[in-house]
Amino acid sequence: MLQWARRRLSLQALGSQSRTLQGGRRLLLRGVFVSCGGAARDRVGAASAREHGAPLSTAYGLRAVCSASPRDGDGAEKEDAAAAASQMDPSQALRRRAWERALSPLERVSRLIPDELLSKEIRDLRRVDPGETRQEDSPENSDSPPSQLPGPRGTAPSELRRDEDGMPVDINNKSSKDVPFQPGDLILAEFRRKNYMEFRCMQSLTALGKVRSNWGVISHLEIIGKLPGQMFRTSIGCQFLIRRPALEDFVMLMKRGPTISYPKDINAMLLLMDINQGDTVLESGSGSGGMSLFLSRAVGPRGRVISYEIRKDHHDVAKKNYRCWRDAWEIRQAEEWPDNVDFINKDISNAAEDMKSITFDAIALDMLNPQIALPVVIPDLKQGGVCAVYLANITQVIDLLEGIRTCKLSLICERVIEVTHRDWLVYPAKHKNGRLAERVEPQQNVDEEARLKEDEELPRQDEAVFREIDDVESLSDYVEPYGSVPYVARPYPWQAGHTAFLIKLRKYKVAFPDTVPDGNC
Repeated sequence: MLQWARRRLSLQALGSQSRTLQGGRRLLLRGVFVSCGGAARDRVGAASAREHGAPLSTAYGLRAVCSASPRDGDGAEKEDAAAAASQMDPSQALRRRAWERALSPLERVSRLIPDELLSKEIRDLRRVDPGETRQEDSPENSDSPPSQLPGPRGTAPSELRRDEDGMPVDINNKSSKDVPFQPGDLILAEFRRKNYMEFRCMQSLTALGKVRSNWGVISHLEIIGKLPGQMFRTSIGCQFLIRRPALEDFVMLMKRGPTISYPKDINAMLLLMDINQGDTVLESGSGSGGMSLFLSRAVGPRGRVISYEIRKDHHDVAKKNYRCWRDAWEIRQAEEWPDNVDFINKDISNAAEDMKSITFDAIALDMLNPQIALPVVIPDLKQGGVCAVYLANITQVIDLLEGIRTCKLSLICERVIEVTHRDWLVYPAKHKNGRLAERVEPQQNVDEEARLKEDEELPRQDEAVFREIDDVESLSDYVEPYGSVPYVARPYPWQAGHTAFLIKLRKYKVAFPDTVPDGNC
């Protein structure tokens, strides 16, 4: 009985050893497959080793031997790699490095292609790729942490992603032109239908916010992380264009206190004042802050804008809008918006003492009675400088010029203009069924009989001269049409009406008594 028990135990021991050997063979085959799949398959080999009773060091040693390439060296180098892998701590082997990532199926296949058949750009990408390292520089064969891989502005490889063309892009690189939407960013949602703008809305991105309209809803979570200038579908299937607002869009859609100065008029005033980088500009009438933003951009970080506002509520709205635009600009651009505007809640008529030590390059006035403030601000304007005035009614323009004449101010009225824009609608012509129309060549209705009679009456010499003239005119007037689809071009049915009159006043100094201008525009 005792002999039978000893024999049974010996048979069980032999069976366990055979199973261990079979597991090692299967593990060896899996190690060959792991070498083709990359670092992401290491955990599969380790799991197989635990399943078949093989130690982890043996599993990683087999992988190191199988993953070695004939180009890496001779058999001695393979043995050294296997020995180093066998001495590795299993906990270190199973730990996945933060700079490693799993390979996609396309990248696995690309690893099978020899380097000689790849282009220079692909080889450079393979060297830069943070998820792939060479066998001699891999973390398994080195005790020291890996050196930082090359990337934009020295960023960590985990912060790199790939765009549609496969090029590495740093998502935290502020200098990049393609910066995705982030919480706190300003967005502008637009919806067009049949060449007309049906919906425009500017919002600040939040985690719980939504873009609500009669054409559906879009959650802010769907927008965060995406690049601007993309089309998003609403809850009912309409396509909205989501982009970042320009300064003109922000001024038109920001929260208002008083009536704003329209961007078309502001741009004209900037041209009239001839503002350059580094200038010092005085503004009277902050309003909602639209003019202050344009002046801030025009003078640049080395310039300065001093804005006076007599009303406290308008003063607060202007400061809030200016701060909102600066915060949004800091998210979307590499550099900050210059903090070069000083908002002062004070009547400019009583600010003569505050401006004695300042010489302004230009002055912008947007107030009801600018002729009251001119005697206070003109002494601080540089010689030959321009003062641009924004007035809504022509009667205000008359009162301004009369005030200049009565007070005998050294100002010349150079121009009084009204800026008008006319929007046009240009689109391909379509039939009622929605299909594009085809271009039709113009038909000439000529009476053939009358033309033949005129040709018979003309002499031969005159006929030759007229034919030569007709050929020259036909060659000069004929232009081959581009494309086969005709277009419809007409003004929009509604247009922006009158907004303001702009007056350009220039400061002068009398050099001789007989050179005093009459002051007429």
